[in-house]
Amino acid sequence: MLPVGFYARDAVSVARDLLGCTLRTAFGGAVTSGRIVEVEAYVGAEDPAAHGFRGRRSARNECLFGPPGTSYVYFIYGMHWCFNAVVLPEGVPAAVLIRALEPLEGLETMRERRGSVKDGILCAGPSRLSQALGINGDLNGVALTGEDIAICGSNRQAPKIETTLRIGITKAKDWPLRFIVKDSRWVSRKASPPPPPPK
Repeated sequence: MLPVGFYARDAVSVARDLLGCTLRTAFGGAVTSGRIVEVEAYVGAEDPAAHGFRGRRSARNECLFGPPGTSYVYFIYGMHWCFNAVVLPEGVPAAVLIRALEPLEGLETMRERRGSVKDGILCAGPSRLSQALGINGDLNGVALTGEDIAICGSNRQAPKIETTLRIGITKAKDWPLRFIVKDSRWVSRKASPPPPPPK
């Protein structure tokens, strides 16, 4: 498992280093895991797209301000969970959103949880991977070094990384803080070509 010190760094460094690591869950004897192939960095109180922008705290985002190496799991659209790894020292609202995985273990369990979908999209997207791995609000604030959920980097091979703009947001959407494993077929969306230079 990755040590707490791994997460006690800036969101961009952690995001890039999480690519190729393995996210694993174990509930009721069912083990599921996937290799991280897509992430987004949310860098702190100065990030307009972050839930802790300008240091705003609430019951919903309190775990975002928690210690590094813990989870921040939030609910969107009244139906989906999204999983983040909290980074930087406690009190700083920075995290890395895990956006896509390459499925490794427990594919049958993932298929049962996700319903009749193609394997290529079992974990392609933050809400899809949360559903496939059984991640929900019960894991909000939990350390990422336990039995229920953990991130492992022991077998990580440094991948080739592609940098893109973040997606699915309206604020600071021109910040290049999405990182994907180059040429991975498991990402939620392929890299878009960079915008043309200004005239």
